[in-house]
Amino acid sequence: MRERRRGFRPAALVSAALGLALALSGCAQVDTTSPSTAREQAAQEAPASFGGVDCRKAKCIALTFDAGPSENSPKLLDILKEKKVHATFFLLGKRHIEKYPRLVKRMSDEGHEVASHTWDHKILTDLSDDQVRDELRRPNDAIERITGRKPTLMRPPQGRTDTNIHEICKELGLAEVLWSVTAKDYTTTDSALITKRVLDQADRDGIILLHDIYAGTVPAVPGIIDALKKRGYTFVTVPQLLAPGRAEPGKVYRP
Repeated sequence: MRERRRGFRPAALVSAALGLALALSGCAQVDTTSPSTAREQAAQEAPASFGGVDCRKAKCIALTFDAGPSENSPKLLDILKEKKVHATFFLLGKRHIEKYPRLVKRMSDEGHEVASHTWDHKILTDLSDDQVRDELRRPNDAIERITGRKPTLMRPPQGRTDTNIHEICKELGLAEVLWSVTAKDYTTTDSALITKRVLDQADRDGIILLHDIYAGTVPAVPGIIDALKKRGYTFVTVPQLLAPGRAEPGKVYRP
């Protein structure tokens, strides 16, 4: 495996510039596997009924949140519990997992999928291999200490990834998850606008990207859930979206 020596840019977690980069780079041209393909590839080996939601039949969509936990997470978890919806949380380590371990535990205990968004939100494609490993191992180790389960999923900051990142993820037992719906919630505090953006893009097998660190996002979640349920959607975690397939380390998943 080649070793890169490029420098890295510092994280700008809550800046509008970062959010813009997420929107622009999240759909980069990388080889990806869709949820439907993952299900089809596993179909011959899977029993007729494998338990839980069967997204081969149900109209499924996955709600995901990046860059938490934050002070907004308790309210978000209350909403998800009330609405009986399970989400996937891609958590940051520095200043987040380390600051809110009880929220990480609560996410896991309440049935949400707890995954990694790296330790310090560095752009992985700008780092050496050893730096990439450090960015991925540290949050995994922290999450495992808190929840008893090591994450199997990660989301690369700004969606930036390449074949070298795939190889390192495979080595560490991680699959990468991108998205198909972005509310650009870093650009506005208008919860109605965030809701509209999600609803305009939502489709079967979609993966919705939101951030509970922004003020307008959590207030938008009840309306998003209610509207999509009226359209016949069933909310699932990312692993449920792929079932009976499983996320394979080194692969990138995106609708």
